[in-house]
Amino acid sequence: MSLAVPSVVSISGAPFRVGIAAARFNERLVDALLAQVTDCLKASGVKASRLDVVRVPGSNELPVAVQLLAARARYDVLIALGLLIRGDTIHYELIADATTHALQRVALDLRTPVINGVVVAENQAQAEARCRGKIDRGAEFAQSALEMAALKRRLSKKS
Repeated sequence: MSLAVPSVVSISGAPFRVGIAAARFNERLVDALLAQVTDCLKASGVKASRLDVVRVPGSNELPVAVQLLAARARYDVLIALGLLIRGDTIHYELIADATTHALQRVALDLRTPVINGVVVAENQAQAEARCRGKIDRGAEFAQSALEMAALKRRLSKKS
């Protein structure tokens, strides 16, 4: 687990509308990530009325949910939250890879930043550490979302 996170940039979230898609698989830990994300966004000034959350069965369904949210063209940034824990088969790797590529494709195709908040872990202990540990991964995802929303606004302005 990397401890070399980017420095925090102070950005007011007041003008932003944020969409979040969160998986229900591994729900207890994804809920912890979701709480961290929403707490950080609200602390930065994002109003609850400008923060929409949808739930999907698992991480594999996140790209479709994010694409449906982005197609509404009302969001400055979208966040996908999920948790994949390695099992006895390669299913974990297939879902992690497919989800990562699909989320990036949605972001590029629709020109809306998508934060990949799908945590991958080798085992339950690692999952706990990454979702509920000392390092606030949810706040990191929220901070990335704020930076990308600000960048989108700045670069989208007509000169």
